[in-house]
Amino acid sequence: MSLHDDAALVLKGYAPDGPEDTHGDQAELRQAYLDHLARHDDGMWKACGAGHVTASALVIDPERGKVLLTLHRKLRMWLQMGGHCEEQDATLAAALREATEESGITGLTLLPGGPVRLDRHPIPSPCNWHLDVQYAALAPAGAAERISEESLELRWFDYADVPGVADTSVVRLMEATRARL
Repeated sequence: MSLHDDAALVLKGYAPDGPEDTHGDQAELRQAYLDHLARHDDGMWKACGAGHVTASALVIDPERGKVLLTLHRKLRMWLQMGGHCEEQDATLAAALREATEESGITGLTLLPGGPVRLDRHPIPSPCNWHLDVQYAALAPAGAAERISEESLELRWFDYADVPGVADTSVVRLMEATRARL
């Protein structure tokens, strides 16, 4: 199965009407992502001018009530770990690869139940749009983060502090993750 086919399968199985959909936009985004993949054989890759699917994961430590965010080197914003799918990725578990690479934490596991949220956001041309499939990754006890070249900084934040440092996309992902725990 190709990554493109896996993404379509994951999105078809995504249940957008759960308690995590506090903003009521998930069913519409799910259909937009599926339409995008149906129209674009290259819809998983940066080369697709109409945008491309990305995968991300919010690293969370529920025992301590904290999330790990990265101060993104290019965007200079506190974000969850994530990025572009790569040719060797067979599934959207690329989110786990990205979270592991960017956090330096080994032993992360994806929260069961598949994606937590979808978030579509504009980016500079030539890519135009990121169609982000957002997961949550559970940190093992005693997890020690290690900064990557993609980050300026990594920091654990209490749940209550995230709205003061991150944009609404990250806050919604955190809320949806907590609703699923």
